[in-house]
Amino acid sequence: MLAMHYNNAAGRTAYLAGFHAAQALISERTGHAAKTHRGVNAEFHRLVKNDGRVNDELRAFLGFAYNLKAIADYETGPGSDISPELAGEAIAIAKRFVTTMAELIDGSTTA
Repeated sequence: MLAMHYNNAAGRTAYLAGFHAAQALISERTGHAAKTHRGVNAEFHRLVKNDGRVNDELRAFLGFAYNLKAIADYETGPGSDISPELAGEAIAIAKRFVTTMAELIDGSTTA
């Protein structure tokens, strides 16, 4: 997406990757499904509150990337596009976020 200059789509997709990874962690750990951004964000933070494997950047990712999704989905007019730099940053963090969620899930099934 970035190579094709679809920065808004890249930012939105980075958020959705993290959102769904957080949903998977929540489902695995609690047996329940969180469906809204607010619900996923709150439950995610509760679950990783004291987990040293989740650093501050990953803890902030859902909020940061949700703002990009909101820009992509709802903003219009001048300045309403996500920059290539922000989209690239979101993708890079999303990769780390998804990898970390998979590691947490793997660890929770063996604990």
